[in-house]
Amino acid sequence: MSEDRSWEGNWKVRLYERVRERGYDSLTAFAEARPTASLVALADELGEDDIAAVQVFSGLVAEAERSRQVTRLVRGQLVRELSQHLPSGWPAVLDDANRFDVAHALARWGTYTPETHQKRVEQARAALRAAPPPPGWRPLGPDDELLRTLLPDEEV
Repeated sequence: MSEDRSWEGNWKVRLYERVRERGYDSLTAFAEARPTASLVALADELGEDDIAAVQVFSGLVAEAERSRQVTRLVRGQLVRELSQHLPSGWPAVLDDANRFDVAHALARWGTYTPETHQKRVEQARAALRAAPPPPGWRPLGPDDELLRTLLPDEEV
């Protein structure tokens, strides 16, 4: 097992160098080209031993705040969590196993939500529980129609 060097040196410079090496002018563009990839997968692609998922998310939040696109970032993070925890889409039946997977995805989503959007995410989670999406629903990006209904582009 290799040693984690994520926090050595100037990780922000390293992160953005890796993004530019891959032909992107922003971390957001890099991430949006992989809308269903987890933060861990994005970090691994940029540097398995020296880029951490939390660093990727930190950079994405900073860019989203500068461009006033935090709501879009929050929707995009739900896409990532659903892709990871519900790869076949929203379950048709919420038995114990599926209920756990849904809860896990929604809880992780809340973990990766900036404080400014916590209330809106809580409301969206409640709406998803009260009126579940159709079976098989699997958003492939932050512009999914249902996601835009749950979290419209209104910056907080």
